[in-house]
Amino acid sequence: MSAALGGLVSFVAGLGFAAVASASRKDSVGLAMLAALRAEAVKIVLIVALLWVVLSVYKSVVIVAFIGTFTVTVIVFALALFVPEK
Repeated sequence: MSAALGGLVSFVAGLGFAAVASASRKDSVGLAMLAALRAEAVKIVLIVALLWVVLSVYKSVVIVAFIGTFTVTVIVFALALFVPEK
């Protein structure tokens, strides 16, 4: 359960990033950069909030599994940007 929650935190934050990024205007380079920064800010706020919620509500959390899975999923999502398009 702890590992699943760790992955879920990262996944939900990624969904928040995608929602904000896709809903923003990208008419110019400046607006596209602003959209990316706003989406990244939402992602960070969601990560902090969800980590706090899980660690404060779920008292039986196995911290190594939770943080380990969270870290791995954050790295995997970040590395997905480097996969080339075909």
